[in-house]
Amino acid sequence: LLVRNYDEAVDWFTAKLGFLLVEDKDLGAGKRWVVVRAGATGTALLLAEAANERQRASIGSQAGGRVGFFLETDDFDAAHSRMVKAGVTFHEAPRTEEYGKVAVFEDLCGNHWDLIQHFARQG
Repeated sequence: LLVRNYDEAVDWFTAKLGFLLVEDKDLGAGKRWVVVRAGATGTALLLAEAANERQRASIGSQAGGRVGFFLETDDFDAAHSRMVKAGVTFHEAPRTEEYGKVAVFEDLCGNHWDLIQHFARQG
């Protein structure tokens, strides 16, 4: 995930979303290998500081303005409340769909995410 600054991104993902910093290794020449994860076994993201103009132009629009990432939770209301208190920007009020409870939010760079709690499947 392209970001403006490693430290800013690590702080945002850990403080605002509660991700864990899994790895932060200096690769030299200003590059780092920075991995954050949504919980102990959740999906991991490699945070990459943009290194040139083309990469900087992609920050915040890596999914073309659409939702490109999903943060799943078992307790939507608690997660939503915690994120709002932490200052996460939501683009809508929580809504209920046939598959679960969801609300679109943006990360520190402007990429759109769904916070989602899937309903239990029957059958």
